[in-house]
Amino acid sequence: MNTLQLSIVHRLPQSFRWLAGSAGTKVEPIPQNGQGGDNSLIGLKLLSADGENAWGVMQKLSQALSDISVECTVLECDGEPCLFVRRQDEFAATGRLKNFGVAIAESFSSHYPF
Repeated sequence: MNTLQLSIVHRLPQSFRWLAGSAGTKVEPIPQNGQGGDNSLIGLKLLSADGENAWGVMQKLSQALSDISVECTVLECDGEPCLFVRRQDEFAATGRLKNFGVAIAESFSSHYPF
């Protein structure tokens, strides 16, 4: 099994959906009060690399998920590559990435830091 040690991803705080007419190529954030439903996506941003290096790492992450039939897409979001998966596949995706040695960064609340 290949590993991607020292790769760290962070789940983007907002949910996304495919931009109308651009499924598979462009996403847009779902408004806070919006309904995501079955079309809701989560985004993972790479924290451990940038530039061209980040695109290569994200393609490897995408391949790891494709190997277990988790649909995903690497797209540019805010100038950086992000990996998008369906919300219902989030746990399978993060589990697979952890098995490959990828760390998943978690956000901490200022009220309950530990």
